[in-house]
Amino acid sequence: MHKWVLCGVMAMVGMGSSAQAFAKTAENAVKVTADEAQQRVDVTIDGKPFTSYVWPSTLKKPVLFPLIAADGVTVTRGYPLAPRDGERVDHPHHAGLWFNYGNVNGFDFWNNSDAIKPENREKMGTIHQEKIVSTKSGHDRGELVVDSVWVTGKNQKIINETTRYVFSQHGDERVIDFITTLHALDKVVFNDDKEGVLGIRVAHFLESATEKGGIFSDASGHPTEVAAGNTAGATGVYLTSEGKKGDAVWSTRGRWCELTGTTPDGKTETIAILDNPTNPGYPTYWHARGYGLFAANPLGRKIFVPSQTAFDFTIDKGQSATFRYRVILLSHAATAEEMNRAADRFAAEYK
Repeated sequence: MHKWVLCGVMAMVGMGSSAQAFAKTAENAVKVTADEAQQRVDVTIDGKPFTSYVWPSTLKKPVLFPLIAADGVTVTRGYPLAPRDGERVDHPHHAGLWFNYGNVNGFDFWNNSDAIKPENREKMGTIHQEKIVSTKSGHDRGELVVDSVWVTGKNQKIINETTRYVFSQHGDERVIDFITTLHALDKVVFNDDKEGVLGIRVAHFLESATEKGGIFSDASGHPTEVAAGNTAGATGVYLTSEGKKGDAVWSTRGRWCELTGTTPDGKTETIAILDNPTNPGYPTYWHARGYGLFAANPLGRKIFVPSQTAFDFTIDKGQSATFRYRVILLSHAATAEEMNRAADRFAAEYK
């Protein structure tokens, strides 16, 4: 009897341990949940929001929005999807994290939004969400694979895109791996341009305190005025792998760039973008502006350094090109040494 009682107790203890292990696994899980009716896929870690993949028609492209650090701080601007007081309201096509380009076969995919006047819409391009290929949740990581199509303003499909997102967290570090393959349905030329390719529009506290605003022209030469704005609370400072800092980062190259700032309540946050040696145009140019646009553009060259020849990256009909980036959100100020180690790991993981 005692033996059976002891066995029963041990079994219950074992079940309890298993239950605790399961609860721990569930608690730490990266969960990826699709809701196609609402045009979104939500990503949570430890039950807390990380980001969502959304494809509202107003943006003319799918985006990840918002981006939320491990300590709960939202590091992306709310406008135009969820405006917040005190934010800039320029560039309505800047929302969350996205991938596109300003001049593909003469069509502007970067600047398109509902703000474009009807007479100019034929000059624009739209990226249509086509299919959620797969979602995967897990203890250490979650994954999302999606298909989309690039369509010109004259309703010509020119690129089929497949993008794989990998979401993970390690301590206070949240990571998004972004692997996108572009398959050319016709010959496509990414004409040398500053508007590209992986972009993030950051929260006000990550803007630069030295930003004075100005007139910024798009691929077609159309000016967009960025007001000087309220720089109170703007603390963002860029730093690249080559030691370029602040306003000096724009139009320079590097394998990584970080942007660090402090929230009004004293939390320090860093966004880092890592380039990969397999990418076209490596190491990328940084299209990083003090007003809050943080972008990696490996397909511009002459636009950044006029003495260079134009890149005009081309994918022939039936051929493909793949781009790999890692976006890291850190709830602390990252050192150059930390970023160099992260870039080394990223290069080793994706060859």
